[in-house]
Amino acid sequence: MKLGVVLPHNEIGNDPVAIKDYLQGVEALGADHLLVYDHVLGADPNRPGGWRGMYDSQVAFHEPLTFLSFVAGVTSSIELVTTVLILPQRQTALVAKQAAELQVLSGGRFRMGIGTGWNKIEYEALGVPFEGRGARQEEQVELLKRLWQEDTLTFEGRHHQVSAAGINPRPEARIPLWFGGSAKPLLNRCARLGDGWMPLMGANQAASDAISYLKSTRESLGLSWDDFGIQSQAQFAGGNPERWSGHYQKWQALGATHMAFATHNAGSTDAMGHVKRLEQYLEVVKDI
Repeated sequence: MKLGVVLPHNEIGNDPVAIKDYLQGVEALGADHLLVYDHVLGADPNRPGGWRGMYDSQVAFHEPLTFLSFVAGVTSSIELVTTVLILPQRQTALVAKQAAELQVLSGGRFRMGIGTGWNKIEYEALGVPFEGRGARQEEQVELLKRLWQEDTLTFEGRHHQVSAAGINPRPEARIPLWFGGSAKPLLNRCARLGDGWMPLMGANQAASDAISYLKSTRESLGLSWDDFGIQSQAQFAGGNPERWSGHYQKWQALGATHMAFATHNAGSTDAMGHVKRLEQYLEVVKDI
């Protein structure tokens, strides 16, 4: 498996020097890819009715496409990955333009993971209906691919209209599209339209079943499995060398192609402390 790292979004802070040191530190360790999470807004935990969610307004998230542009400028080899960009709440043509620019200026290092999200508050604030986001995502993928490949195009869909127009510059290197999520409709879209899957679960029976479904669906469509990827993740928090090794081998047995290590939510440390945590993990799994 290719070994990477998850940006400690809520702990890396806002100091560009420290962020640069972190990025160059993980690249120097040999990290193959960097995963960046995505949320535009967080809910006020004291809002009327309260808030129960995976995060709130006190949790920091760097904007992924802007952040990865910075990463591209201070690194030379690490792959730049969104995990996952909540695509349906964004304007498709603008995402196509931003992604193309990132791919051009990074020298072809961008891989775009996409999802549909769960936080209705974000959709509301961005002026996009929460309902029907899966169907919107499917149409977006079709339009993104055409905008990246064609000089100009005319597109008339349920959610989008482009009249004899195109983006320029367009990326010379293809932008891989990987899907995050585990619902059956999402897995079906991933199998048909994607280059890889980003599971939001452990190396368990549910993951095994999902991979089997992806394989069989692609086979039924005559699509190759050989170049289809699976992006797994591991956690520093609550782990130790024995657990990291076992977890790695479980994902390896399931056919994962990538493993990224998350170092946040494991106690206070600084930017280089996160680099040190990755170093510990890589030392454990490098020879497996």
